[in-house]
Amino acid sequence: MKTVTRNALITGASAGIGAAFARHLAAEGYSLLLVARRIERLHDLAKELTAKHGVRCDVFAVDLNDPAAPSSIMAFAEEKGISIDVLINNAGLSSKTSFADTPWPQLGAEIQLMVTAVTELCHRVLPGMRARGWGRIINLSSLAAFSPPGASLLYTGIKSYVLNISQSLDMELKPQGIHVTALCPGFTHSEFHDTMGTREAANKLPSILWQQADEVAREGWDAVMKGKPVWVPGMLNKLLASTMRPLPMALQYHIGNRLNPFKES
Repeated sequence: MKTVTRNALITGASAGIGAAFARHLAAEGYSLLLVARRIERLHDLAKELTAKHGVRCDVFAVDLNDPAAPSSIMAFAEEKGISIDVLINNAGLSSKTSFADTPWPQLGAEIQLMVTAVTELCHRVLPGMRARGWGRIINLSSLAAFSPPGASLLYTGIKSYVLNISQSLDMELKPQGIHVTALCPGFTHSEFHDTMGTREAANKLPSILWQQADEVAREGWDAVMKGKPVWVPGMLNKLLASTMRPLPMALQYHIGNRLNPFKES
């Protein structure tokens, strides 16, 4: 019997956790659609993965701050005949200035990238996943989603939204064969802190707080395949998350699920 090749769309795939997911899924035999702004990085990664694993890798350069980006990604996939079986919403950033002092276009771009684009891509891939009766979605939240709100941090509120919407989608879609997981990493070695200009402060943190991107990706993939709606990678991060929320996340999830008016009887 011929094995059906599944296709994975990964945003923010040019570096960090996104690139780690690409390498992990290529090793598992998935064809990839890699999305990020830096086309040269995407081409280099695609060549690496095709040479090493023999998988198909398409690349699409787009800035997800652009409201038209999700529709352009899906139009490209349709043009290339790529059905999206796996969605990894990984692209993200964080402002390094106070809310009041940050120009609105910058704040709006942050919301577009990590709220609107994430939600729209989930919505756009679902018709195909539902038709095939199988799908996997990982939305990158953060350990910050478990913490009390921080002054001026739009990032914390955004990641809390990603955490909550992922659970809601999983409740709705799991009976249809679609698993949705909010992946909530803590400090992870990547280019994120260089891009945000916080590398100096990050380097002062104890090494025990840090994980490698490939560890986060591996744990995230295991979690979504096992149907875990929320996953905090790393034992120390799990401990930190458990101390920051009054109720265990699993209990919060099951309470929400029981109250879900759309749940199939």
